[in-house]
Amino acid sequence: MSVKMKTALSIAGSDSSGGAGIQADMKTMSAHGIYAMTAITALTAQNTTGVTGILEATPEFLAQQLDAVFTDIFPDAVKIGMVSSAPLIRVIAEKLRQYQARHIVVDPVMVATSGSRLIQDEAVETLKQELLPLAEVITPNIPEAEVLSGMKISNASDMEKAARHIAEACSCAVLLKGGHDLNDANDLLVQNGEVLWFYGKRINNPNTHGTGCTLSSAIASNLARGMELKDAVRWAKAYISGALAAMLDLGKGRGPMNHLFDLKSEYIREGEE
Repeated sequence: MSVKMKTALSIAGSDSSGGAGIQADMKTMSAHGIYAMTAITALTAQNTTGVTGILEATPEFLAQQLDAVFTDIFPDAVKIGMVSSAPLIRVIAEKLRQYQARHIVVDPVMVATSGSRLIQDEAVETLKQELLPLAEVITPNIPEAEVLSGMKISNASDMEKAARHIAEACSCAVLLKGGHDLNDANDLLVQNGEVLWFYGKRINNPNTHGTGCTLSSAIASNLARGMELKDAVRWAKAYISGALAAMLDLGKGRGPMNHLFDLKSEYIREGEE
């Protein structure tokens, strides 16, 4: 008897060092038993220390990639990462509406872990108006949430205010990631007006290149497998904590963290129970 494999689509930039972007998404989705597909928004020349070049796809070619995927292998979930310009954002939003895509997770990537700017200023407003309202959940970090909310975030109370503001403005759930010297990696989910904290312990690991990509693609993978959002987040957080604890070190800077984690981890098995 054949069993249909769950599928997910990553719409993001390519990372030549393999630790973030499309490459991190595919590895994470595969680790969760999901068939991964891609639509590449940009090629980047980067490594663990920074981004030295970005070559965008044209809106027309991005549309062709999306048409090719949706008309053949319809994804059970969609993860969206780096999209650096307004025309590309509009194409993605148009195609998601056209094909009535489901379980959309948006990681509003604005600045790389290395500090390199990855989105044009004028694209931020387009992101907020066109793409975020289509999402089931968005996963900003503290600096990204400050941009999206227009608020300064200095403590847990600020996190709740900002997450609520973004959720109401964009009509979607918001997973606001902690850290950034604010707390011990405590993340906050606002869904339908309800607040749920996911507490974590900061892991002393410099290899953080690709953590945001890995978390959001793990959430998308869990949604594709049929989990409710809060469970998808809980198991994704457990997965990334295990990956960070594995302490992989490759580059001269902060190495990719998503390669080493056991593909058939206890977190994936237990999450299916």
